Amino acid sequence: MSNAAVAQSTNFGMGTVMTHKVFGKHAEDALRAVEDEALRLEKLLSRFMPGSEISRLNGSAGMKCEKLSMDTYEVLSRAAQFSISGKGLFDVTIGPLVNLWDYKYSSEIPDEARIRQVMPLLNNADLIFDPCEKTAGLKKAGQSVDLGGIGKGFASDKFLEIFSKFGVSSAFTNIGGNVAALGTNPDGSPWRVGIRHPRHENRLIGAVLVADKAVVTSGDYQRYFVDREGKRRHHILDPNTGYPSESGLISVTIVADSATVADALSTIVFIAGMKKGLKFLKSFPGTDAVLVDTELRVYVTQGLKDCFQTDKGIRVNILD
Repeated sequence: MSNAAVAQSTNFGMGTVMTHKVFGKHAEDALRAVEDEALRLEKLLSRFMPGSEISRLNGSAGMKCEKLSMDTYEVLSRAAQFSISGKGLFDVTIGPLVNLWDYKYSSEIPDEARIRQVMPLLNNADLIFDPCEKTAGLKKAGQSVDLGGIGKGFASDKFLEIFSKFGVSSAFTNIGGNVAALGTNPDGSPWRVGIRHPRHENRLIGAVLVADKAVVTSGDYQRYFVDREGKRRHHILDPNTGYPSESGLISVTIVADSATVADALSTIVFIAGMKKGLKFLKSFPGTDAVLVDTELRVYVTQGLKDCFQTDKGIRVNILD
């Protein structure tokens, strides 16, 4: 298969850079289908697009439920499930808090009184579903859902489904660092997915060798500002405090069969911290992690010990 046709593209979508690489007889057709799917999903799931289903849901908070497509209902349901199982570490109704922390245009901490004001709006129990009618709604005015912790993973899984439908057995997709790999490289070797060093922009902390896996990283270096006291304020907000998470971890990479699962777990483990996060991870057999703490110590779970590579000078601690 080393001479297989290849199609690849890099473009902007879902608020980030997306890269796809596809091998096989129908690579070009599969790539076009995935690019169309990316546009379709963004129009459904983006809270920034006024006409999206998520925007309609948020706009109807406290008033009525909205009819949703199968895809929107599915990802919202999955997000709600993680909100329950995450026990406060993940909350799909975090939208009002995310709106306060404006990482794109501001470098100021939101007023503490405003944070206290919106915190009662964060309550995943206020997201109600009708599985028969495929509707969802929020109980209180001012509430809003945000799929930032799961949406890109969901899209990645949908992309791989499309590749498979076109008979593709070798492909990868990268949505702003959310990587999902189908099969192996055409020569049979595993995909090598780099993990960025959280404190050196042009350096890797290491790489994982994978096949048919998703690799998703959450880190405090992806979107952040430094406040007046010189403190880094990153975008991974703790629903319990209203502030950026301070769990002792600065980078969490999850390797799993599902990109949706990997996306949600990378956020949950990041906020949970080392001990609590690893305990939670045990609920997902076959899922592994690479963790980096504030001292730049690197920890790797047992399932990755033979497929994690790192640069010289970086010591790796294998977890029991």
